[in-house]
Amino acid sequence: MKDVARLAGVGVKTVSRVVNGEPYVSEETRDAVERAIRQLRFQRNASAASLRHGQSRTIGLIVEDIAEPFQGALVQAVEHALAERSVLLFTTTSAHDPERERSMVRELISRRVDGLLVLPVPQDHSFLTPEFESGLPVVFVDRRPGGIVADLVASDNRGGTRAGTEYLVSRGHRRIAYLGDREAIFAGQERLLGYRDALDAAGIVFDPRLVATADPGREVSEAVLRELMDLAAPPTALVTGNSLHTIATLRSPTFQALDLAHVAFDEIELQDLFRRPLDVVAQDPERIGLLATEILLDRIQGDDGPPREVRVPTQLRVRS
Repeated sequence: MKDVARLAGVGVKTVSRVVNGEPYVSEETRDAVERAIRQLRFQRNASAASLRHGQSRTIGLIVEDIAEPFQGALVQAVEHALAERSVLLFTTTSAHDPERERSMVRELISRRVDGLLVLPVPQDHSFLTPEFESGLPVVFVDRRPGGIVADLVASDNRGGTRAGTEYLVSRGHRRIAYLGDREAIFAGQERLLGYRDALDAAGIVFDPRLVATADPGREVSEAVLRELMDLAAPPTALVTGNSLHTIATLRSPTFQALDLAHVAFDEIELQDLFRRPLDVVAQDPERIGLLATEILLDRIQGDDGPPREVRVPTQLRVRS
C-alpha cells in the first residue's frame, strides 16, 4: 500500500479508503489510486485485514450430502445471503460420518471462520462446548444437535407429515404405510410422529407393520414394498419421509406396478415429467438458509441472547 501511495502521490490512508470502498475520496484521487493499483498489480490481503479487524468475513457450512436436493438448495440460499453481505462461504460435507464432521469443524475453525452453520450428523456434539465457551457462534440447520443446546432452524417436520397423512385419510385411505429415515435422525423421528398424529386424530389404530425406517436405497424400497403388499391387509397409500426415499421408491419395480396413493415429503427435480403427478409436503430450504444465516450474523455481531429454535412451515402441494 505504501508503494501504491507513493506512485499515486497520496497518503497510505487514502489508498486504504479506496481499497475498502470508503467515501470522502475525490474522483480524481480515486482514479489516480486505481491506476497505481493496476500498474503495480496490487491485491488487498484479506487475511491480513481480518487480523487487523478481528473478523475474517468468512463462514463455514457443513452439510451431509450436497447432492441431496434439499441440502443443495440450502447451500445455494446461504451462499446467496452471504454474498449480498460480502461474506465468503466455505462449504464442506460430512458424508454422514461423525468423525469427518468433527474433522471438518476443526479445519474450518483453524481457518478463522467467524461462525459455523451445521447440518449435523446424529451424534453427541458436546465436543463443540469449548468453541461455544470461547465465543464461536454456531447455528444448526434441519436437525437438533446432541449433547448441547444451540440455535436451530428447521422445518415443521411433524406438522408436515401430519398434513400429508391427513390428506390421504381425507381421500378415504385407512391403510397408510410410511417409509422414512431411522428414528435416530432428528427429522426422521419428527416426521414419523406427524404420521402417527394424523392416524390418532382420525381414530386409525397404528399398525407397526405398515412402518419402515431405514437408510434410503432402491433395494430397501423394493424389499419394504414387497413385504407390505404381502400383508393380509396391504396398504392403499404410502408416505415417503424424504426426497431420497421418494426417488428410491419411484424407481422400485414393485411401486411402478402398483396404484398406491402417494404423498412425498419434499420436492424433487423433474417431477413435472412424471407420468403420475406427485403430491408433496414441500419444505422451504431458501427460507431456512436465510434465517439461519441471519441468526448467525446476529451472533457474530454480539447477540448473546438465549438459544433460538425457529420452525419454518411446510406446504402441502396436491397435484394428482
